[in-house]
Amino acid sequence: MTKRRFAPFLTAALVALADCRQPAPQASPAPQAKAEPGAYIPGLGEIMSLQQMRHAKLWLAGSAGNWPLAAYELDELHEGFDDVVHFHPTHKDAPLPLDQLVPKIVGQPLKDLDAAITAKDPARFTIAYDALTAGCNSCHQATNFGFNVVVRPAGNPYPNQSFASPGNR
Repeated sequence: MTKRRFAPFLTAALVALADCRQPAPQASPAPQAKAEPGAYIPGLGEIMSLQQMRHAKLWLAGSAGNWPLAAYELDELHEGFDDVVHFHPTHKDAPLPLDQLVPKIVGQPLKDLDAAITAKDPARFTIAYDALTAGCNSCHQATNFGFNVVVRPAGNPYPNQSFASPGNR
């Protein structure tokens, strides 16, 4: 396997291993993330890379009508945004605090996605997904990361996973 083809697998393995060492989130976010000496705290870029993966998988699952998988990926997105707020309430390059921006910008789109998934409504899902995507881009703009533009996936980057609904496999 070439280095180029092996890199995504190595990155995923390292992220998975690092995630195993992550301390359990506290009930309420601290003003600054504090951990025991030597404890692993994921960087904002690491968390957001996982969010990007979840965002893509959410689209693939919802557009295929796989509502249980869409619900799972939405829950994972919630956890990831909770991690952003907990571990990175502020960020060196962001003029506004992330612990205020993230809930304000993505809170409603996440609720709308939950309602669309619960209703198993493809049209509502598409509208809510696009609103979440717009929210992500709005947050990137507000935090000086506007160069990072999120879009709907154009294809399936996960050829080893079926996104078809359980009844259509």
